[in-house]
Formats: sequence, structure tokens, C-alpha cells
Amino acid sequence: MGGNASKMAAPVVVNATAKHTATIIFLHGLGDTGYEAYSHTGDYVSHGWASAMAAIGLPHIKFICPTAQVMPVTLNAGFRMPSWFDLKSLDVDGPEDGDGIKKARDGIHHLIEEEVKNGIPHERIMLGGFSQGGALALYSTFTHTKTLAGVVGLSCWLPLREEFPQAAISNTGSPIIQCHGDCDPIVPYKFGQITSQLIKKFAGNIEFKTYRGMMHSSCEEEMADIKKFIAKYLPAV
Repeated sequence: MGGNASKMAAPVVVNATAKHTATIIFLHGLGDTGYEAYSHTGDYVSHGWASAMAAIGLPHIKFICPTAQVMPVTLNAGFRMPSWFDLKSLDVDGPEDGDGIKKARDGIHHLIEEEVKNGIPHERIMLGGFSQGGALALYSTFTHTKTLAGVVGLSCWLPLREEFPQAAISNTGSPIIQCHGDCDPIVPYKFGQITSQLIKKFAGNIEFKTYRGMMHSSCEEEMADIKKFIAKYLPAV
């Protein structure tokens, strides 16, 4: 677990501006970093999810936005880029990098435990992510032994879904908000629907929200919904 965590670049951290009583660990999508986001043509877009999360956060919440290690990605003809695990296919029944997914999961679990050592209890730590990062956030939550505050899954899917529900060793009652655009050309909307339907079979506290006309991106309505979710499940204490 520690070995994989040590390969990560230093995460972007947005510290709480009041007494720190909760933490959100948010995971970027394929090819992005904790600091920067790029379009699928490789053009620079924005400062990414750290800035977006900070804009909707609350004073008592600290945000951690780690950067995935750089690796060859099969889906992109072996091109090296930040990736939480190898993506071999975006077909609904395509092959998956099981070992890579579990190693990445171990790294996220390490980040959680570091926050616990710093005094934040498990139930005040929330995971979130976009696309591949959202997929890892879901998998990491269900395979963690302690109850977490919840999950924010954006434009994503549940990896290794054939392992579930057996693989869900905890957090089957934790709140989940899953958001997806119905015009997503990268992670098809049907993937989000399949994921939501599967999760409901073993973790019923999930809300699936659809954004009309949204592609593989975010929008103001989605960010407002995430803000409400965070405020509800990570209130000030």
C-alpha cells in the first residue's frame, strides 16, 4: 500500500479556512493532474478540480487533489499520461486492469489513513472524482473497511463490477451522488445508468442525477448539486 502511495506526486491541498473538521479527497480524470485540467484534444482548460471544489467548499473542509502517476495507457495507443490505472477499453464489457485498479485503490486508502492520523475520523472523510477518478473513488469507498462520509461520482462507472456485491465490504449505506451528462461521448450515459442500477442492488443510498446536453464535462447545475450534497453530509461540527 505504502509503495504505490509513494509513487504519487505531491497532491494539491486546499486547506480549510476555519477549524479543519472534514476532508474531501477528489480524483481527477485521465490525463489531468490535481492542479490542471485538459480537453480531450490536449488543450489546457483550467486549474481543474482543486479550484472547482474550493469554490463550492465550506470553511471547515480541506480538499486533497492528488495526481496519478504517469503510465502508458492502452486506450491511447500506449501514450504516457497521468492515469490511476491502465484503461484497456471503454466498452461496457471490455477488459480491465484489475491489478492496477487495486494498487491505485491502496494509494487512496493510504491518503485516507493519513487524514485519520491527523485527527479527522473516517466518517468525516468523503471521496469524489471525475471520470476515471470517479470510478476509482467508488471502488475505493466500497472496498474500504471503515465507514466514510460519502462519495461524489461524476461522469464515471464502477470498475470490476463483476466482483460486486461481494467486493463491497463496507459503505453500503453511505450516501452517494452520481452525476452524468446525457450527451457524454467519452464515458457513455448508459455506463452511468448501468452503474447506478448495479449499486442500488447493494447500496441503496444513491442519487443518480442527469444533466441534459452535458458532455464529458461539468456544469453550474451539477456543481450546485454537489455543493448541496457536501453541505448535507459534511456539515460544520
